[in-house]
Amino acid sequence: MLENCERLLTREGYSCVTLGEPLRFREVARDVEPDVIITDLRMPGADGMTILAAAVADEAARPVIVMTAYATVASAVTAVREGAFDYLTKPFTADQLLVAVERAARYRGLTVENRSLRRQVARTLGGDGILGSSPVMARMLEQAGKVAPTDASVLITGESGTGKDLVARFIHAHSLRSAGPFIAVDCAAMPAGLLESELFGHERGAFTGAVQRTKGLLLDANGGTVFLDEIAELSTTLQSKLLRVLEQRQMRRLGDSRLIELDIRVIAATNRDIEQAVAKGDFREDLFYRLNVVHLNLPPLRGRAGDLPLLMNAFIEEFASAARRRPPQVMPDAWVALERHGWPGNVRELRNAAQRLVVLDDDGRITADDLSSALHHTVRKRPDEVAQWPVDYAAAQHRALREFRAEYVTRLLELHGGNVSRAAVAAGVSRRTLHRWMAELAPANEERTP
Repeated sequence: MLENCERLLTREGYSCVTLGEPLRFREVARDVEPDVIITDLRMPGADGMTILAAAVADEAARPVIVMTAYATVASAVTAVREGAFDYLTKPFTADQLLVAVERAARYRGLTVENRSLRRQVARTLGGDGILGSSPVMARMLEQAGKVAPTDASVLITGESGTGKDLVARFIHAHSLRSAGPFIAVDCAAMPAGLLESELFGHERGAFTGAVQRTKGLLLDANGGTVFLDEIAELSTTLQSKLLRVLEQRQMRRLGDSRLIELDIRVIAATNRDIEQAVAKGDFREDLFYRLNVVHLNLPPLRGRAGDLPLLMNAFIEEFASAARRRPPQVMPDAWVALERHGWPGNVRELRNAAQRLVVLDDDGRITADDLSSALHHTVRKRPDEVAQWPVDYAAAQHRALREFRAEYVTRLLELHGGNVSRAAVAAGVSRRTLHRWMAELAPANEERTP
């Protein structure tokens, strides 16, 4: 293996030093000062994790590529989590080796100073639209900055509206693939059959209505990043196909027998408990491990102490600037109301509220009453309010669902100007269902109207 790797890399112009005695690694690395390290995981006298730990601890921050047999892929994934740049599953081809080394060498070309500066800027300014100075967001952004220059798959979890798409774009923008395309796919937005065609493309005549060949979003992302939002909504069939893509880096269009080579990085996101979905058998365990090489969890807005004023002021400035008007001043009672609100819609809800407040402002001030109107009179449940709920679980669940539907239907209809047909299409339900919800919730809506 040493001889083959040396021969292939030397032929491509690399200067190689091979070492059959892993215990001498520190000594040789100090003398040679390599740019890239390639190590097996299982070796006599020392394992690859020891080599990896020594390389990661070194201030030179040299990228490490680990080699492993197919049966120990889990160990390779663990190595990536511990700081390895990439891994190769034996037997691998010459092209796979050369591509991995080329990426590692390019990564090495990014100086430690530049990476450090980039992370500092990201923490301070929240690059790519990410705002936040709370410790929990600083840690998350630091982790995102570390994983960005690698090709490791990333799984982003968090409630709806926390900004998972922004984090995915941040990772892409700070990766070696930043010059390539960023393709975002909402896995919950279309039926499984249509999603398969969108992802993999199809040949003309592959199915009824396929009048021409389509390239497919995965191929559109070649050389860049594909972001699979709401990954937990994939059908079992698509999960199997995606797993093959991740394992083989190849895809096949619908209706075509030819395999197409792919060079993509996959970032996935979900607001569901995907580990619970795996335990229930709704999501493939092997696909979960392929996607979850690096896990980033976005905290809800209520868990980001100190970020609310920063975000609110930034959004007000943004929308006021767009409207070419002076930003309204948030009054003390409004700040109190902002802190009390539970923000179930997280940053997305806050941003929408800020836009509404700026658009409807007529006196240069934002009061608690203005905020109440913008939020449709929803307030965060205090412990004493929650205590007034029914003790019986089923009754409490029914009340919670009723309140959620009242809020959802109100916002849905407002978003679509009161048009029931458009609102029903957007919600994915029939007009009859939406009319039934409106009839059932009419008393609840009346109670919520001052």
